[in-house]
Amino acid sequence: MASWPSLGLRARLLFAFALLCVVTAASVAGGIYVQARNAILVRAQDAAVQAMKSRLETVFPLRSAAPGPDELDEIARAANDGNSYAVAVYHELRSSAGLTPGRWRPAGNAQIPDLEVIPPALRQAVADGDIVWQRVMLQGEPILIIGTPLLIAERDQPARISGIEVYTARSLHAEQASIDELATLAWLTGGAALAFAVALALLATRGVLGPVRELGRAARLLGEGEMRARIAVRGSDELAEVARTFNNTAAELERHVKQLREMEADARRFVADVSHELRTPLAALTAVADVLDEEAAGLPEHAGRAARLVSQETLNLTGLVNDLIEISRFDSGVAALALNEVDVAELVCATLRTRGWSEQVRTELPPAVTARLDPRRVDVILANLVGNALRHGEPPVSVQLSADPHWIALEVRDHGPGLDEAVLPHVFDRFYKANAARARSEGSGLGLAIARENARLHRGDLTVTNAPDGGAIFTLRLPRRTHDPDGGPE
Repeated sequence: MASWPSLGLRARLLFAFALLCVVTAASVAGGIYVQARNAILVRAQDAAVQAMKSRLETVFPLRSAAPGPDELDEIARAANDGNSYAVAVYHELRSSAGLTPGRWRPAGNAQIPDLEVIPPALRQAVADGDIVWQRVMLQGEPILIIGTPLLIAERDQPARISGIEVYTARSLHAEQASIDELATLAWLTGGAALAFAVALALLATRGVLGPVRELGRAARLLGEGEMRARIAVRGSDELAEVARTFNNTAAELERHVKQLREMEADARRFVADVSHELRTPLAALTAVADVLDEEAAGLPEHAGRAARLVSQETLNLTGLVNDLIEISRFDSGVAALALNEVDVAELVCATLRTRGWSEQVRTELPPAVTARLDPRRVDVILANLVGNALRHGEPPVSVQLSADPHWIALEVRDHGPGLDEAVLPHVFDRFYKANAARARSEGSGLGLAIARENARLHRGDLTVTNAPDGGAIFTLRLPRRTHDPDGGPE
């Protein structure tokens, strides 16, 4: 069963309204029912007692102080109003077994079996001189039994008990029918109140959940980058205040995002412009560095070391500028593929051979695996992955090729300690280095970012994970038939 917090707001509001309605309706209807039931029964009892007293007054004065069965029948007939049963009993005619003398005078053909239907406590109260009554169930029907002693008043003497007891039994069927109608009406009223409460709850939830849904939709659009998402403000209640606050927040967020995007565009444009401007002086510096490399051996020790340092830093700066220019091409969307049908195994071997890594890297390259790729960009990806494995991992370093009818996968692996779990999500971030202490190194921090951009330009991807037995695994997946940028196959 779902817990309360897991239910939706609509379900909770409906449940709360329905519960409140049921409790209120049950309390009100139950109270009214009990009061009306008691009023109906008390009125019936009082009327029956008063009628019995009035009818018994007609039998006075008694003809005999010790009446026989015939006189008792006459008293019973007098006590019977035609709608009840009546019996008169004389104390002196009681048998040892109980109230056997006398018989019921029925109103109609229905018979009450015997006098034992009279509760003993009621008989004792009547014998003590009290007028009493009690409701009992007889054969599934409610019966009101009233008992009274007949009093004899003599001149100048207080009234005394004659020894004659009169009992009447009146059916409460009509009153019970009225009470049942009240109960049915109470149930119908409760059901109508419940339906009304559910209708009110639906209206209330519609008024509350409508703005909430609209707020959720706008927040979702805002999270997806639609900075112009707004919601309509209706009224002046708390929900309207929430809507206004959201709109103000969204407007402020849109302004900040616009500023950040402009700043980012300016920064990228600046990097691109600076990188292009540096190419000409770097070309001159590279030429000078080549000369210094050639002459370094003939220079004094300190001068030779400085010449080699200048040459190396010039090469590093040239590589950084080239990487920045390449990144700026990706950012501006002008990077393009020069696709050719290539043998992937031969392309991998050429990459290793050109950089002198053939002896250091193990390869598993099935023959005759061809794909339509940009050889230069795939070469850049492989060179970066293998170079990182050789510099930062531990041997053996391997390159494994696998293919299916639609994709090829190149897996570059080393057997070093692998990458820290905190580093894995940031490996392909620009200028990210796993070891902050290596901020000044031969790498620019752009190599893996450029490698992934080249993979995505091919409609593929580049991922990294740690091997169970140690080492990092970079996996390059590329489609065997790369599509051109406008969506058509090459």
